[in-house]
Amino acid sequence: MWSQILPGLRIKIFLTVLTGVIYPLVITGICQVVFPHRANGSLITSKGQVIGSELLGQNFTKPEYFQPRASSAGSGFDATSSGGSNLGPTSAKLIYGTTKTDDKKNEVVDFDGINLRIVHYCVDNDIPYESSQPLDSFKDGKGNLDDVKLIKAFNDPKSPLLFQAKAPIPADAVTGSASGLDPHISPANAQIQAARIAKARGATAEQVKQIIVRTTESPDLGFLGEPRVNVLRANLALDQQFPLTR
Repeated sequence: MWSQILPGLRIKIFLTVLTGVIYPLVITGICQVVFPHRANGSLITSKGQVIGSELLGQNFTKPEYFQPRASSAGSGFDATSSGGSNLGPTSAKLIYGTTKTDDKKNEVVDFDGINLRIVHYCVDNDIPYESSQPLDSFKDGKGNLDDVKLIKAFNDPKSPLLFQAKAPIPADAVTGSASGLDPHISPANAQIQAARIAKARGATAEQVKQIIVRTTESPDLGFLGEPRVNVLRANLALDQQFPLTR
């Protein structure tokens, strides 16, 4: 019996050590020597502190920064809940958005929707638009657009709010990625945001566009994918070249 069991046991131990210990150590060592930056997570540092990764998107909402794509990963850019909205192109929820009642019985945004994203993108970046109702009628007491009111207006079955941009908007500016963690935006999206950022930082749009050019990544191997701008790297470059005075 042992003459049959021992050879199998030896093979199992040998393959366990080979594939579970030796192989991982060899591959890890090669990666640390050949491309250590990528092997360690493509981390980005600033002033000695890790501020993120080239591979994972982060949310930026302030006007002085490039703003990323929409994210449905958890509450937004949650790496532990990576995923898209899973809503089809004919989904009313995807287009018009939805609201819900929170624990405090307040009506809040459940899903913003493409129409609401278009509104904010136009307003934030001074893109001309046409609206069936004045946007001022959807502002709160502080003068900010009330997203709940806008979503309810888009979903009004009798007289829905009609809103249309009068200039082309890049698709990535108002749609999310499949992972919800896309760290990139298109150069066209970044170019549209340049004027807003320049105004917030006291720079010129041309200076901001130069940063876009410097942080634009080419397609992989020259033909895989599209040119893209890494949002975190571009924003880091903004802080370095045009630091904000607090």
